Amino acid sequence: MINPFSLQYIKKYIVRIIFFVIFTILLLIIPYPNVYFQKVARTKGVALYSESNLPPPPPYPINKGLSPVPVISAEGVYIKDINSGAVIYSKNGDEKFSPASTTKIITSLVALDKYNIDEVLTVKSIINDGRTMGLVSGEKLTFETLLYGALVHSANDAAYTIAENYPGGIGEFIKKMNEKTTAIHLNNSHYTNPIGFDDNNQYTTPSDLAKQAIVGLSNKTFSKIVGTKSITVSDISYTYFHSLINVNELLGKVPGVSGVKTGFTQNAGEVLVSEVKKNGRNIIVVVLKSRDRFGDTVKLVDWVFNNFEWLPINEITPAPESPVLFK
Repeated sequence: MINPFSLQYIKKYIVRIIFFVIFTILLLIIPYPNVYFQKVARTKGVALYSESNLPPPPPYPINKGLSPVPVISAEGVYIKDINSGAVIYSKNGDEKFSPASTTKIITSLVALDKYNIDEVLTVKSIINDGRTMGLVSGEKLTFETLLYGALVHSANDAAYTIAENYPGGIGEFIKKMNEKTTAIHLNNSHYTNPIGFDDNNQYTTPSDLAKQAIVGLSNKTFSKIVGTKSITVSDISYTYFHSLINVNELLGKVPGVSGVKTGFTQNAGEVLVSEVKKNGRNIIVVVLKSRDRFGDTVKLVDWVFNNFEWLPINEITPAPESPVLFK
């Protein structure tokens, strides 16, 4: 009979434990064959997705170099391919600019996080400065109606009513606006009011403006509203009616333009954020501090679709850098 306390038995037992530990570690560090460890297909030196059910990456925009960037008046420009995340063109893309009424994009994002679409809000303060939809004190409207006012008509009174009804009031709403910039990874934006009035501490960048517009467009309600050319809305009692007309002159006139938001103040100049869907592609075009926002945007859109082709990533040599959606 083996003595379990003998030195020889103890040595054998320790050796078995060591082998068991080594075997267990090897099982943990050696990858089991799966789709992420399969042989990766390569074409022209570009690493691709494996032969699995993983979807291929979206086509990537490549400049054919047929013509130079057009001469435009805008001091800030940012053009981005929404599907691939590729930056097509940037001019002062990370410089600070006054956003004017494009502020209402971030205002809408904060409000969409809080309100139900059919939630009823009450007009508490009358705003007469700038463009308004003519709201009346005490008027009750759904959040959706006010969102149409803010985004389609660029109505300052609509944006202010949305913010004023927020729990905690205007101050809390503005706090949430700046928290939202952090949440969606805006690099250099700050807001002091929900309307877009000029303020030295209210600013954004062309790249940040593109980011927030793309976030907004991912929301079906936002996307539907910014694509509306005109609409007549009313309060919940059908006592007051408001005719809303989109300020964006390109909407419905230039093929492919489907939103997003205009802006203008003396300090900001002309501002325009546009979504363009054309030839199966989807881009966002931002112009800031322009003297001709609509003309500038048309030139840029024509340049993009005449000079760029979208290629499968395996046909591109050398491979483009992986796009960084949020810095």
